[in-house]
Amino acid sequence: MGAGAVGCYYGGMLARAGHDVTLIGRPAHVQAIQQQGLRLQTRDWTERIALQATTDANGVASADVVLFCVKSTDTETAGAQMRPHLSPQATVLSLQNGVDNAPRLAAVLGRPVIPAVVYVASGMAGPGHVQHHGRGELVISPYPDADAFIAACAQAGIGVTVSEEVQGALWAKLIINCAYNALSALTQLPYARLVQLEGMWAVMRDIERECLAVAAAEGVAVPGDTWAAIEGIAQSMATQLSSTARDLMRGHPSEIDHINGYVIRRAEAHGLPVPANRLLHALVRAREAGHPPMPTASAP
Repeated sequence: MGAGAVGCYYGGMLARAGHDVTLIGRPAHVQAIQQQGLRLQTRDWTERIALQATTDANGVASADVVLFCVKSTDTETAGAQMRPHLSPQATVLSLQNGVDNAPRLAAVLGRPVIPAVVYVASGMAGPGHVQHHGRGELVISPYPDADAFIAACAQAGIGVTVSEEVQGALWAKLIINCAYNALSALTQLPYARLVQLEGMWAVMRDIERECLAVAAAEGVAVPGDTWAAIEGIAQSMATQLSSTARDLMRGHPSEIDHINGYVIRRAEAHGLPVPANRLLHALVRAREAGHPPMPTASAP
């Protein structure tokens, strides 16, 4: 549900492994997939994969598992569209940016939603054409019958880890997104070039510290070394533009309210100052409100 770059990648990989997959997406993508199949392009191979595609939320009707991949801004709307068509036995996983989508979606659906952390670099290169730039693993909360989904993913070459600490992992990813998304959007630079700008690492360090303070106030233990993870992204996703950068380039609404904006709201609840996050959020919102789509910068 929400077959953009993330949904098309995971759906395409599962279909390539022989699983019955339906992509629910926007008309241009659906039409291209119906006519020519999904073009899935990785660093090592490119294939056209035959699978079902529709623009209608009733495409979830016979699903055993629904991968919910819509933007955070569309969670409630898409959930309401999907709700009448879900079978009672269907498992719904939220593969979205941000840390609060699973409970928001669960409230709309009136049923549990399994949070998942997505580590994949992918983008839509055109209608029905997804490019995979790297990674692709998932971390999910435990749930009954998770073994069947994990086995299906393993057949498709998708690594899945089950963890009781998904909330902390979601925060760890949120911190990375807070550090990169707005800055990549405002400069229209891919990550490796972004961090070469004077003073950029110091700004990102300020963002990370603010986010960690808010997470601590929320009672969330963020696993691992978040700064090392931020540094590593500049190498592992060197040529990647952030999703926020692509949204600004295309004149689409971004998820900034659910990235830096979420940190701001939770900081306000605890009386914490987050000036770096507040500035980036305000600048992205200003760009969304007052400027036309921006040309993309060429990757190195």
